[in-house]
Amino acid sequence: MTNSQRPYGNRRTPLPPAQSPAPGVPSPRTENRRGDRPAPSGRQRDAFFDNAKYLAIVLVAVGHAWEPLKGDSRVLEAAYTVVYSFHMPAFIIISGFFSRSFDMRPDRLRRLITGVAVPYIVFETAYPLFRRVVDHAPEQEISLLDPWYLTWFLVALFVWRLTTPIWNAVRHPLPLALGIAVLASVTPGIGDDLDLQRVLQFLPYFVLGLCMRPEHFHLVRRRSVRIAAVPVFAAALAFGWWAVPRMNTAWFYHRDAAQELGAPWWAGPVMVLAMFGCSLLLTACFFAWVPGRHLWFTALGAGTLYGYLLHGFVVKASDYRGWFDHSVLHRPLGEIAVSVLAAVMVTLLCTAPVRRVFRFVMEPRMEWAFKRDAAELARERERRRSAETREKVSA
Repeated sequence: MTNSQRPYGNRRTPLPPAQSPAPGVPSPRTENRRGDRPAPSGRQRDAFFDNAKYLAIVLVAVGHAWEPLKGDSRVLEAAYTVVYSFHMPAFIIISGFFSRSFDMRPDRLRRLITGVAVPYIVFETAYPLFRRVVDHAPEQEISLLDPWYLTWFLVALFVWRLTTPIWNAVRHPLPLALGIAVLASVTPGIGDDLDLQRVLQFLPYFVLGLCMRPEHFHLVRRRSVRIAAVPVFAAALAFGWWAVPRMNTAWFYHRDAAQELGAPWWAGPVMVLAMFGCSLLLTACFFAWVPGRHLWFTALGAGTLYGYLLHGFVVKASDYRGWFDHSVLHRPLGEIAVSVLAAVMVTLLCTAPVRRVFRFVMEPRMEWAFKRDAAELARERERRRSAETREKVSA
């Protein structure tokens, strides 16, 4: 019934309350805009997830630092293979878990644009320009359709999150996502536009995160699972060492169809399903080892996207300048030193001072670009009116 049909036209229908996060999901914005301390009204962040994101991003940075060195060490390449089998799946599962309540509400769409689409445009432009300057590569083109280096994840996250309402609506989302990934693995015609191969082949991990509940994470954090994770990781390292000369590590990148890797078409579905199972096993072991209490690095988990996008400049500059070519870095002590430096570097890039400097790029407000939602404006008016009423009463 409209207001014109009501017997008292000056009464307005109460506005619905702002939608809260799904049960068990910390508020995505519990920080204030100036620092790391939680906003007074925000729900406390879960230390486990911040710890998991921080440790995962450290593994991402260390893996990228290993890439120029791994060809000289079978042990390092085995460790690289194991790390690549679960570090991005773990990150994507957490991203899916925190996207469960995403819908097409205007404020969430604005946050998706400012927090994902805008950084993609900025960094997809910045990386080629950076290479032109540092590597003296004038032929490096800027293309928003061909994600370069790390920016593929932003494209994937944008697509995955936009499709979240679909996955929440279908009856069997995970089998459907696995079917799409299998089909992508035998479809070389997809091409490189927006890195759709990666978007589709990593899709099941995001959908799995959407399907998970807080109790699922509690299951893998039991003491028995932590103990069992030790032999599992030992077996994975042994298998990785055995597979180094026998397996193409490009399978772990999920960016090519089977035919593009020189394999028969049927290898695509086999590898997608086999790697999905192995990745889930190692991801569960990784989660089992993630501490659930507040530690010195817990607050850094809120800045992992900063560390992810910014560390690429350091890694690429080191590669362009030939710093990885020093013979001392290709020895065991040198490889350990590179690993420690990569971990320290990405840790610093997740800190509050760095986030304050780059927030205008990573989390721009851009209020000038969006219309104000009518319901949001009305809620603000009601809050203001209520505050004025309380002031009059107290006076």
